[in-house]
Amino acid sequence: MSAFRELEVDLDALTANVERMRVHVGTPHVMAVVKANAYGHGAVASARAALAGGADWLGVADLTEALQLRDAGIDAPVLAWLHDPDEDFRLAADAGVDVGISSLAQLEVAADAARTVAPLAVHIKVETGLSRNGVAEEEWDAVFTRAHELEEEGVIRVRGIFSHLSNASDDDDRAAIAVFERGLARAAAAGVEPELRHIAASAAAIALPESRYDLVRLGLSIYGLSPYGAESGRSLGLRPVMTVRGRVAAVRRVPAGKGVSYDYTYRTERETTLALVPLGYAEGIPRSASNVAPVAIAGRPFTISGRVAMDQFVVDVGDLEVAVGDEVVLFGDPATGVPSAYDWADACGTISWEIVTRLDGRVRRTFRGGR
Repeated sequence: MSAFRELEVDLDALTANVERMRVHVGTPHVMAVVKANAYGHGAVASARAALAGGADWLGVADLTEALQLRDAGIDAPVLAWLHDPDEDFRLAADAGVDVGISSLAQLEVAADAARTVAPLAVHIKVETGLSRNGVAEEEWDAVFTRAHELEEEGVIRVRGIFSHLSNASDDDDRAAIAVFERGLARAAAAGVEPELRHIAASAAAIALPESRYDLVRLGLSIYGLSPYGAESGRSLGLRPVMTVRGRVAAVRRVPAGKGVSYDYTYRTERETTLALVPLGYAEGIPRSASNVAPVAIAGRPFTISGRVAMDQFVVDVGDLEVAVGDEVVLFGDPATGVPSAYDWADACGTISWEIVTRLDGRVRRTFRGGR
């Protein structure tokens, strides 16, 4: 019997997705990105499943996420790349967590922390056109020169140089790669020779071979979704890892013309049956799913009827015999006949990354499989 509100994570599928992607990219190293609670899938369990599939690095946004992995006993290499202005890098040095560096000031703070605890491994991020964090090109020489001095001092080890791509177009990404190459050359001229060069996340790792370098950072793809949509995911052999389901909480028969949920944006066209599903925007169900997002009940497709509320939504099931306690699947593996995260993203005018990552609240997270 499924839970009242359940998010099931298929760890075997996650492991298999990593194995598939490793074959596809062929890089010496693969980083499984488990930031944001592993895109909503559960960071610790997902990290272990990814490592079982052959990932040899883990990536997170911030140091808190990295320390969560260390506290769970995971000792694989971890990179954290987005830092509070007052970040205490001593915690990273003590836990053996690599840190991304995006400025000269950040490099100096990391060095100061390393002097008091232990040598610290850093990955210098160079700005290549995304206009977010990363060392600007006019500051490369100063940062690389100082990094080399700190390596000579023995407090810093530049393990990597990295950047990120926009995925706006292949031409845009190739232009960014050209900037990245300039950055690598300037680093070498300053005496900085990292063992890892990385710029590709899932999209470029799939479609742009020249972006793969020594390591790729795989996020969405290891959770069974392709940045290029359902057909791409199938061709890569990816299996969606997350299934979101609930149980019917109430059933009522109503006449034609009955208003449903807030604002009556949906009115019944005929006498029909309404099923109440106990998931709402408090769980991360987008309010934009109102009247458009698909669900499966008793193996049949339906659409949310009316506004998604904080705790619940309604589905007009017509004359289908539905009982309290029946399972409702919002999305999962379409091979099983249910809607997909792609379907939800299309319906809600967003991307599959957001659909899976936002699920939380009162949803019970359960895990299936795992090695």
